[in-house]
Amino acid sequence: MTHLLKKAFDEASKLSPEEQDALAKRLLEELAMEDRWSKTLERSGELLEELADEALAENAAGDTGTFDPADL
Repeated sequence: MTHLLKKAFDEASKLSPEEQDALAKRLLEELAMEDRWSKTLERSGELLEELADEALAENAAGDTGTFDPADL
């Protein structure tokens, strides 16, 4: 455990049991959210690679055209 985290836990131990539980709940939620975010980023890279491969295949097959923003 790092010095800073130990200091935070030492300070948190001075809180009432209810406040400690509330803080623990927020910390656990934050850690879970961080884990979900990391997993989402890992999957998004794979998805982007698949989409890029699909776009390149469509272009190679002549299924794409030029884009002119003026046509919007």
